[in-house]
Amino acid sequence: MVSLSWHPYDGNEDSTVVGSLRVSDPVEATHLDIERELLAYLPPSYESSDRQYPVVYMHDGQNLFDEATSYDGEWQVDETMEALASEGLEAIVIGIPNAGDERPIEYAPFYDPADIPDDADLPREDVEPLGDAYADWLCETVCPAVESAFRTSGERGVIGSSMGGLISLYSFFRDPDKFAFVGAMSPAVSGPWHEMQEYIETTGHVDGRIYVDVGGAEFADDPDQSAQFEEGVKQLVGTLEAIGYTDELQYVYDPEAVHHESEWARRFPDAIRFLLG
Repeated sequence: MVSLSWHPYDGNEDSTVVGSLRVSDPVEATHLDIERELLAYLPPSYESSDRQYPVVYMHDGQNLFDEATSYDGEWQVDETMEALASEGLEAIVIGIPNAGDERPIEYAPFYDPADIPDDADLPREDVEPLGDAYADWLCETVCPAVESAFRTSGERGVIGSSMGGLISLYSFFRDPDKFAFVGAMSPAVSGPWHEMQEYIETTGHVDGRIYVDVGGAEFADDPDQSAQFEEGVKQLVGTLEAIGYTDELQYVYDPEAVHHESEWARRFPDAIRFLLG
C-alpha cells in the first residue's frame, strides 16, 4: 500500500478555495508513467471530532475546488460541502486530477473510433482504452492511500462529468463491492463510448445509489451532437430502470443546460444530497 504525506493546500492570490483542503505527495500512475498529487477536502467537523466520514472520489480534480487551477471553471465542491455541513451532511471529497491530453483514453473503458463525431477532438485511430487500468489504480492505490490517512467510514462513492461520468459508472458496475454510490453528470455513454450501455445491461443490477443527469443543450453549437448525447443518456436511464433501479436512481433532465462546469456545479448540491442521503 502506498503511504502518502498530506499538507495544506497552498493556493495563490487568485485561489477560490474555502474550508480545509489538503494536497498529497505525488502518486505514481504506472499505466501512464506519470505522477499526480491528490486533493482532499475535509469536512468542517473533522479536526474537532473523532467521527468517521464517507469518501467521495471525484475525477477532473483540478476543476473541483479552485478557479485558479481549473481549465474551464470550477465545480465549487468546497463551497457546496461547507454549506451542506449546516444540514448535517459531511463527507471527505478526494479530487483526482485528470491526465491532460491522455484524459480521453484514461477515462475510457471502451473506445470505438468509428463512432467519433466529425468535429470532436479525439483520437481517430485504434487505441488501447485505459479505463480498466485507471479503475484498478483508483481501487488498489488511491483508495487505500486515502483511507489509511483519514478517518473514513468505509462508504465510498465516485462522481464525475462527461468522460468522468463514464468512468464513474464503469467503476461502480465493475467493482460493486467497492462503491456504494455513483454520480454521472452529463455522462459520455454514446458515440465512441456506446459499449457502456451493453456493459451495464449485461452486468445487471448492483446495490447502490445512482444519480444521472443531462442537459437539453449540451453542445449548443452542434444540435446533432447534442441530440445524440442526450439520447445516449436517456437510453442509459432506460437501461437502469429496466434492470431494476427505482428509488435508488435519481435522473435529472435540465432542458437549458450546456456541457460545462458551471452547470455541474449548479446541480452538484442536490446530487450529493441524494447520494449521501
